[in-house]
Amino acid sequence: MTAVKLVNVSKIFGNVKAVNQLNLDIEQGECFSFLGPSGCGKTTTLRMIAGFENLDEGELYCEDKLFSSSYKHFYFPPEKRNFGMVFQAFAVWPHMTVYDNVAFPLHLRKVPKAEIESRTRMALKATSLLNEAEKYPQKLSGGQQQRIALARAVAINPKVMLLDEPLSNLDPHLREEMRFEIKELQMKFGFTVIYVTHDQAEAMALSDRMLVMKEGIVQQIAKPLEIYDNPANKFVFSFIGLSNFIPVSVKNGQAFVDNATDCGAINCELPRTLDGAINYDIACRPSEIDFATSGVKARVIRRTYLGDIVDYLLRIGDVDIRVQKPRRQSVVKKDDTCYLKFNRLLWYDRNEMTASKT
Repeated sequence: MTAVKLVNVSKIFGNVKAVNQLNLDIEQGECFSFLGPSGCGKTTTLRMIAGFENLDEGELYCEDKLFSSSYKHFYFPPEKRNFGMVFQAFAVWPHMTVYDNVAFPLHLRKVPKAEIESRTRMALKATSLLNEAEKYPQKLSGGQQQRIALARAVAINPKVMLLDEPLSNLDPHLREEMRFEIKELQMKFGFTVIYVTHDQAEAMALSDRMLVMKEGIVQQIAKPLEIYDNPANKFVFSFIGLSNFIPVSVKNGQAFVDNATDCGAINCELPRTLDGAINYDIACRPSEIDFATSGVKARVIRRTYLGDIVDYLLRIGDVDIRVQKPRRQSVVKKDDTCYLKFNRLLWYDRNEMTASKT
């Protein structure tokens, strides 16, 4: 069953179309992420789903029930949508104990006292806060304060949980820990999660499916691995994961890095779908380039250890690229000359955004 459905949804601020004709079905029990750079429209979309922003165009449904419609001038208020929300700021009340913070929305809904007790304790237990119930938020760590916000949202037994960059104020270790906790809560209680982030690692780790946005327009909707391996266009490739874009020219059926013919041809098959073009950008991940005994000649400009990974900056002619290899495969050092083998390439005609694969 579809949990949330958006039909031709748009939002306009002045002369800016923040969200442009968005069509989307989010399935019940799914963890769905909106991913994109700041200002792309992802938070605006979440706010429209929550009911904090009206739709300028389109309709919004939850489980086939109409929640908003610009055509019918219909608007279902946020307090009646039964959506849990967790924001970037912890938004906990410092004068209330952890228990009272979590119970407060239930009091507002006039839930019976015994049920408030039961649901509050359940939410505190699920978020590992039961032993902290009588403490005040300022006595807790940032991760524990974010758990209060999660527990408060869980306690109302929401159909849909909306999370707007909830981990961005935490340090890297806590962020990673909280990702798994959010996923475990979703699996335990079965609610639908709609997650907004600009952090691709969070989106990849949490999502069943994800949407990549740019300037209010959907670029791709797919499972994380599909987006990583088969990006819809150059923007998606550049935004998801580390990427190299290398300008190349085709001469006599061979591809060369621009202005670096003397460095050797790239050993690859030319894509048939881009017949007629002679100038391309090829795209590849730093992990998909190997050092070899022959191939394209490059010079090592920098070698940086990143724990188990070594990150290299290499120069081919006047073009810089990055290569990443496991530390045990660290075979070259700064100022060495080396040869490169490209294992997987996407080809972009410089006048187009869609890619061909080799």
